[in-house]
Amino acid sequence: MNDAPSTQWKEQIADDEGERYAAAAAQFAEIQQRKSKRYGSGRTLHRKQLTAAHGTLEVLDGLPGWARQGLFAQPRDHEVWLRLSNGGFDKARDSVPDIRGFAFRVFGVEGDSALGSGPATSQDFTLINQEMFAFRGSAEFVDFAVAASYGNGNLLKFLFRRYGLFGAPAQLGRMLKVAGKAFGGFATEPLYSCVPMANGPYAVRVRLMPASANGQPKAGAKQDWSADFNARLKAGPLHWELQLQPYVNDSRTPIEDASVNWDTPYTTVARLMLPAQDATSPQGLELAAKVEATTIDPWQALAAHRPLGDVQRARKVVYFQSQKGRGAV
Repeated sequence: MNDAPSTQWKEQIADDEGERYAAAAAQFAEIQQRKSKRYGSGRTLHRKQLTAAHGTLEVLDGLPGWARQGLFAQPRDHEVWLRLSNGGFDKARDSVPDIRGFAFRVFGVEGDSALGSGPATSQDFTLINQEMFAFRGSAEFVDFAVAASYGNGNLLKFLFRRYGLFGAPAQLGRMLKVAGKAFGGFATEPLYSCVPMANGPYAVRVRLMPASANGQPKAGAKQDWSADFNARLKAGPLHWELQLQPYVNDSRTPIEDASVNWDTPYTTVARLMLPAQDATSPQGLELAAKVEATTIDPWQALAAHRPLGDVQRARKVVYFQSQKGRGAV
């Protein structure tokens, strides 16, 4: 099996994407307004911030040529802000099954912005506790999310309308498997980008692997994810390896089909290091407020790390609408 990284990837942009993404942004804006009436101003997805922290991303030396691009071109330390969250529209209890979000902003980058708006101000990463996306593309996800925003009863009706009498139970089972995936905590579980980004002329997905020194999952942690993470961080530093997984061909590592799990090996290119800190101290709470007010968006990126694929292109439009909806831009 040939695992050599390839530059022969390409995006397939449909003629109706602009119209579809604008419609999706409007739908998500309505959800955001509806949920903000209940919970106060906030993000559409990943509304519940659990905690925030600061640290350093150490880009390693001696990387292979395909990996040595953009942020990873030179060994260097960068300041980092980290945001942990539950993935849903609501501020539900931590024990409720959900996607878990691990997003961080890397400061001090140099190069053009992926948005084409001049120099990049940061390189942002948005990771979750799932290795692949639950849907092939953005259209299916948007329809699902809109239905889910009205509650489980409406979601069930949508599934039977969309997938039929025999297809709906199977689809529901897949959704429950994703949301109910066992999760031991943000310090102890791998986190994934799920969808690709450019790495210079190459394309990659991203993974964070926790250091064994971060400890083992603890019973009862799911009752309060922030308490579990903050206690570990107060007791000592936490570390992760940031790894890249390269595109090799359209069948094994598709750019547009987000539901396919790439099977190429990962290469460690940097280390994310959080020094011991008290996230509940006045300084920690001040940082948390700043992180909650800012934007962490995969399109806040270097042009060398431009997000790729339908899901990422949809995010560009939908996330910007969400940011406007809470006054963050």
